[in-house]
Amino acid sequence: MKFLFFLLTLSLQAQIPEGKKVISNLYLYNIETGLSKLILKEKRHFEAPNWLVNEKALLINSNGKLEKISLEGEPLGILNTDQITKCNNDHGYSFDGKILFISSGKKEVKSHTSYIYKVAAKGGVPVQITPKSPSYWHGVSPDGEDIVYCAERNGNYDVYKMNVDGGEEIRLTSSEGLDDGPEYSPDGMYIYFNSFRTKQMQIWRMKSDGTQAEQMTFDNYSNWFAHIAPNNNQAVLISYIENQEDKHPFGRAVKLRLIDLETKKIKDVTDVFYGGQGTINVPSWSPDGREFAYVRYELEDL
Repeated sequence: MKFLFFLLTLSLQAQIPEGKKVISNLYLYNIETGLSKLILKEKRHFEAPNWLVNEKALLINSNGKLEKISLEGEPLGILNTDQITKCNNDHGYSFDGKILFISSGKKEVKSHTSYIYKVAAKGGVPVQITPKSPSYWHGVSPDGEDIVYCAERNGNYDVYKMNVDGGEEIRLTSSEGLDDGPEYSPDGMYIYFNSFRTKQMQIWRMKSDGTQAEQMTFDNYSNWFAHIAPNNNQAVLISYIENQEDKHPFGRAVKLRLIDLETKKIKDVTDVFYGGQGTINVPSWSPDGREFAYVRYELEDL
């Protein structure tokens, strides 16, 4: 659930065993070889890699800022987002790679907030899109016209849609239970999301207008964040080994899996590792669909 990011930001230590600190490991998984390659290991906490569309680089967030990392793991600097310096792990690019969408709090507001902004991919002064908080970006339509996001309104977290220039907020889900992680398919036909409406977190999809919701996963894992491959045939998702109900915590046993979007068959692509919040929150496929990026975590003594 989104408030967990707030808890993580306020006190990561509260979710870490006493006397330990986090090490973050950035990996690239190759679909053809079935192997993960470690490109960056650092004794700090970073999250949620995006794959830049027009550059050979990745974008991660850490301590409220966005950083670019080369595919070899070399630091390429902090992306300029002007006064927006409370970025969380819900960020990503338009399909053409020209626009970056950011979820962030406001410097002048001490309590937790998250608004959605857009900025040129190269950085600059972000423009606020959503007037209400909390709002967490997760996807953009292939034509670049609309964003989809998770938002809490009147005590309920649901999926919403809005024009990239702002305007009317359109609610797309209204079932009991958390609906989160909305993401457009590359053909624009579907919006994939995860939902707790069955009292088990599962992957669902619906038409882009919010109709014809269809369940995609049916097992006993807690399944989150389906990221659709560029070929529109499969998606990578993160599965918690133990049931987390409607929560998405950091520091749990998880694995990544691929789902065939036609047959709904699922296969493991990683072993079980220490991860969760921050591992693969946002779209992270390479433009050619051959790889995706993700983060594994580990602990060490202080």
